[in-house]
Amino acid sequence: MTALLEELGDLPPLRHVVQQASPEPVVTIGPVRIDFGARTVHRDGVELRLTPTEWRLLAVLAQHAGKVLTHRQLLREVWGLHTDDQVHYLRVYAAQLRRKLEVDPSRPQLLVTEPGVGYRLRAE
Repeated sequence: MTALLEELGDLPPLRHVVQQASPEPVVTIGPVRIDFGARTVHRDGVELRLTPTEWRLLAVLAQHAGKVLTHRQLLREVWGLHTDDQVHYLRVYAAQLRRKLEVDPSRPQLLVTEPGVGYRLRAE
């Protein structure tokens, strides 16, 4: 055992590197342009004002555009741990985003509800 510890002592220290996939600097979906670098969102060339929570929700959805994200995934990504049962937060903020992003929020084309599952931001 001592020999093994001596051998390990000669090894360089281990480093754990986490590389997070970075989103494209700019994502365009229909009339909406999301600039991750500048943290801005435009619809038809007009800048939209988003709250920090709206921005986080939109950023998570845009990073996974075209894929359905479950309520649980979104709650954990945006609000953190121990929020799995707070689906009403998600509904409120999804509605707020729709009012800002969609041409007709009552008939969403960009931020789509997947009933009983979660939400999907359409990809182009």
